Amino acid sequence: MKISIIIPVFNSGKYLGRCLDSVLSALKGTEGEILAVDNGSHDDSLEILKKYEKKHSEIKVLECGTPGAGAVRNFAVTKAKGEYIWFVDADDEITKDSVKKLVKKADEKKADLVMLGLARVYPDGHKERVAVMDPSDPDYKKKFIMAENGPVQILIRRKWYIEHDFKFLEGVIHEDMDLIPALVLYTDRFESIDETFYLYYQNPDSVLHKTSWDPHYFDIYTALESLYKRFKKAGAVAKYHDELEWFFIWNLLVDSAKYYGKFKEGRSGFKRSREMLKEYFPNWRKNFYMNQKKISPKFKLWLRLSYFGIVI
Repeated sequence: MKISIIIPVFNSGKYLGRCLDSVLSALKGTEGEILAVDNGSHDDSLEILKKYEKKHSEIKVLECGTPGAGAVRNFAVTKAKGEYIWFVDADDEITKDSVKKLVKKADEKKADLVMLGLARVYPDGHKERVAVMDPSDPDYKKKFIMAENGPVQILIRRKWYIEHDFKFLEGVIHEDMDLIPALVLYTDRFESIDETFYLYYQNPDSVLHKTSWDPHYFDIYTALESLYKRFKKAGAVAKYHDELEWFFIWNLLVDSAKYYGKFKEGRSGFKRSREMLKEYFPNWRKNFYMNQKKISPKFKLWLRLSYFGIVI
């Protein structure tokens, strides 16, 4: 079997048919399976999955009792049989030619990772394309580490993934933040296809677009701490110091204001962000990327104000 497409499902009923139809269409002509894993949905998601399973032999419906996308993905990998795995979210779509082209590239280049183009699709219909890293670029690993890629953007060789005992964090909403940037530390067999194979819908009811306070916004600290440990274990902190530092700066000072900084309950996060930067990157203001010409003085000021909990 060439590919296992893993889809975590939680209360995704209104999007699920669109996602499954796109994956079924993309799988035509390639030997593969769809592992759709329900994670305790209380809408009609499981009912929809079972209907699709009856009609399509490629679909295998599983259930995972441990909450969270990280736990679901970890569980599904143990059940997967494909040479490659691809994580797809239940509210998104993949293009018809995506699987065929990705598998062909991975086979031809014997790649452990194949990065694919993605487009963010906003509620008003406009799209924002996310480009890939070019493996011929000598700095592609540095760019990959800083790019905040998600698991949906990468086709992964399953044997390689298992050999390195990679796992997502469980019980947190930033479950992929500590894993994805570190993947390139463990292989030079990286390829990419700069075509938009994935439509990433920015749904207002997704976990990072809530309009009310959620204590899980503070999971970012757990994820970043775990990411630093991964780099330390790989002996890569010094080599990729500036890139890792920038990743911390962006997530602590930009995302903090974007997500939890707007809530009264989240204001304590600014202090925690300061403490984390002081511990891991006390000289963050001198970061190489922060001091490039393309970084405007206004943005630098914005970061410094965010550091002190001032949101403008």
